[in-house]
Amino acid sequence: MLDLLSSPEIWASFLTLAALEIVLGIDNVIFLSIASGKLPKEQQAKARRIGLFLALAMRIGLLLSITWVASLTQPAFTLFGFEASWRDLVLGLGGLFLLYKGTVEVHAMMEGRHDEQATAKASFASVITQIVILDLVFSLDSVITAVGMTNQVEVMIAAVVVAILVMLFAAETIAAFVNRHPTVKMLALNFLLLIGVALIADGLHFHIPREFIYFAIAFSAAVEAMNLMAARAREKRRAAGGGPGGH
Repeated sequence: MLDLLSSPEIWASFLTLAALEIVLGIDNVIFLSIASGKLPKEQQAKARRIGLFLALAMRIGLLLSITWVASLTQPAFTLFGFEASWRDLVLGLGGLFLLYKGTVEVHAMMEGRHDEQATAKASFASVITQIVILDLVFSLDSVITAVGMTNQVEVMIAAVVVAILVMLFAAETIAAFVNRHPTVKMLALNFLLLIGVALIADGLHFHIPREFIYFAIAFSAAVEAMNLMAARAREKRRAAGGGPGGH
């Protein structure tokens, strides 16, 4: 154990993997924010915490079953000449679920029947079930990425724990911001749709580098941040009597 702690290579692997797991965890946090937003306010934080602890448990469980996880990437069956693994199937179904969920949420927002009616219909159990489904998909993707970067299980578990703790602290702030601004929530839903497409593509052996997706959402988020700042500035001018109708 002391040898591991004193090895620069191990620390480099840990820091790199922890940073990567945090970035990959953005998907998880955004989905948690949107799914838990359907619940009454007093239950939202509890749902997010349960979701993140389930994600941590799944990741550690999968890391402790590395041999089994590795077998999931081997061809399991052939369909119309396409060799598919169980990983392909899980990622493909997870991507379809994200497309379905994102489309339903976008429809609800645009139709204007999203808030009270949707919240009343959402049960705590149904939200947790949705979180568990996506936790499984994101955890499998996360663990396979970790296995590809290092062969030290202790390093992988430590990196995953750090990433989940960071997400736990950030989840409340992100959820509050997303649910407070409808345009930001729409961007988040579009991000989930992009991730859904990327997961389906991965399942079909067409890898879309996540960097492209993260750049697209980062650029859109930057534009939206400027829009929000401009809107806030206009409100201040109106309040000060310097804008239209502010006499």
